[in-house]
Amino acid sequence: MSMALTVGPLSVPRSGGISGTRRSICKKNHHWFGFNLRYGSVLGRGRLVQPNNICCSFSTDKDPLSPSIQQLTDARIIYSVSPALGHNKESHPECSARVPAIVTALEKNELTPKFRGSQILELANFKTATIEDIASVHEKAYVFGLEKAMEEASDSGLIFIEGSGPTYATSTTFQDSLIAAGAGMALVDSVVAASRNTLDPPTGFALIRPPGHHAVPKGPMGFCVFGNVAIAARHAQRAHGLKRVFIIDFDVHHGNGTNDAFTEDPDIFFLSTHQDGSYPGTGKMSDTGKGKGEGTTLNLPLPGGSGDVAMRTAFEEIIVPCVQRFKPDLILVSAGYDAHVLDPLANLQFTTGTYYSLAKDIKRLAKEVCGGRCVFFLEGGYNLDSLSSSVADSFRALLGEESLASEFDNPAYLYDEPMRKVRAAIDTAKSIHCL
Repeated sequence: MSMALTVGPLSVPRSGGISGTRRSICKKNHHWFGFNLRYGSVLGRGRLVQPNNICCSFSTDKDPLSPSIQQLTDARIIYSVSPALGHNKESHPECSARVPAIVTALEKNELTPKFRGSQILELANFKTATIEDIASVHEKAYVFGLEKAMEEASDSGLIFIEGSGPTYATSTTFQDSLIAAGAGMALVDSVVAASRNTLDPPTGFALIRPPGHHAVPKGPMGFCVFGNVAIAARHAQRAHGLKRVFIIDFDVHHGNGTNDAFTEDPDIFFLSTHQDGSYPGTGKMSDTGKGKGEGTTLNLPLPGGSGDVAMRTAFEEIIVPCVQRFKPDLILVSAGYDAHVLDPLANLQFTTGTYYSLAKDIKRLAKEVCGGRCVFFLEGGYNLDSLSSSVADSFRALLGEESLASEFDNPAYLYDEPMRKVRAAIDTAKSIHCL
């Protein structure tokens, strides 16, 4: 049985419609003007890059089951798993099979602690997020409303919590969502703790669901319940003094929830690449933030059919100079794997190799600008084969190993990318943001 239920007041996504004239933010944000850094500069190389106020709440004394500082510093990857098995709807793309498929692939490819020893560390013991943690991003009316709705879900078996939208809930959804957010926060704690002791801390990877980047401050949206990456960003600021956070979102859909959460915040930069015209219709290039946050939002809608060449170009010409110029203390990644050519919900043609390159390059960029502090958060990805193979190859990239994408990717699926449209989109974004 299923029934519709609206939880709390839901906001209407910002369309950020395209303005009649191209608007540049260069002059308004004069403190950004004049940088011309190249990827591979000496920023942060050979020294421990720490923000002035960094502190660390991580303590192995509080929980003897937590990893030691030595274990953290020895690891190359630290990951957490929150599969939310009770949060499930049959035949729904965002189903409970997603995270187990990834874990199975990691085991099959010998990318787990069992096979890699100290190189890979699973963070198996972590606290769930609190109501206050969630309320750092979401309105309490929504949080308490969702908690109360669990009684209805328990009686009915399944409810819809987005009005006419696609986001569902079961009796375990509220608790599963707290666990997912807590898993991401714990990875931030661990990566920060390691970064105080090594120039090359492990990269975090949160294998969690429900996903989060569509969840707006007032409610759920687009399969997403709580904004996991946004909550982690606020946690990094409040618990660790990491003032400036850069969020890279390469999901095929625009992360409108994260966008809206930080649209007026000058200390959190949100950058999204996504398919132009795809759900939820937000993420226009003209949306660059508001008020004090103007200039710290960059949206790059890519034309349908964009693939590896388009993303590599966007990374080198958009993402790298933005990150270098912003000089963050931490990089968080909304890692959506639904831009894969085999994914059923959109029309880009990324490959497993594309995701390998993204993970490799983001890790290298984080080491350059913020002492290696970087955590990935699973977002979309609905073809279980392409999702699991791409996450596995991302792990190889983070370990510094060769890609095995050629064993999965089939060039026969690919077609010519619309590079003229891609070039025009990238050039427009560079003009607006003075890159």
